[in-house]
Amino acid sequence: MGLFERWSRIWSRGEPDMDIHEARFTVLDTELTGLDERKDAIVSIGAVRMRGGALAVGGAFHELVNPSTPLDGRSVVIHGITPSQVEAKPPIDTVLTAFLDYSAGSVLVGHCLAIDLAFLEREARRLTGAPLAHARVDTLALYGWLRHRQPDHPAFSLPLGELNLFRLAGSFGIPVEKAHTALGDAYVTAQLFQRFLPLLAEAGVTRLAGLLRVGDPQRQAENLLAPGGNVHF
Repeated sequence: MGLFERWSRIWSRGEPDMDIHEARFTVLDTELTGLDERKDAIVSIGAVRMRGGALAVGGAFHELVNPSTPLDGRSVVIHGITPSQVEAKPPIDTVLTAFLDYSAGSVLVGHCLAIDLAFLEREARRLTGAPLAHARVDTLALYGWLRHRQPDHPAFSLPLGELNLFRLAGSFGIPVEKAHTALGDAYVTAQLFQRFLPLLAEAGVTRLAGLLRVGDPQRQAENLLAPGGNVHF
């Protein structure tokens, strides 16, 4: 089977009507040379696997990329990856191929996932001529939906300007040890996702189809800002 045929079957499992605890997830984060998807590039991809709310033991994915866009001081200050560290690393085509194999048959999960997806989708389309086939869930969209249903929970009363991954992690008692590394941030996101699953179940979201609706990255801002939340059960 060729690359395109294999990738076109990536989302062949994970039927939307399955119980969330039976679903497979790949929680990911990327580090970038900058945030302009037209000219910036991926410099690192990190990910961990989950089955329902359980983190897989071992088998994490973490690769540095020799980016097509030069690293400069602005991005190095954030993620700490220097030009000398990536000089001998593989290009994005090689790393993306490995990541797509790693995440096959799973739902992608990330915090502010639209940013990561913009770069991953661009590279996937260039490489294969097709977009990513994965379903996807944004933990910030989940937070926005739950915020309207858990008004007494202190973590859901944070100011809207303080909803970055590390502030949310702290509000749920999740330690942050390696901030702004792709694998470290993926692990923190996975723990945040774990905290959300029982709260979602209390609100009636127990099936994958419901999770995909309330966690749709395109509903991120709507779920945060709309009175009462954007999606109802």
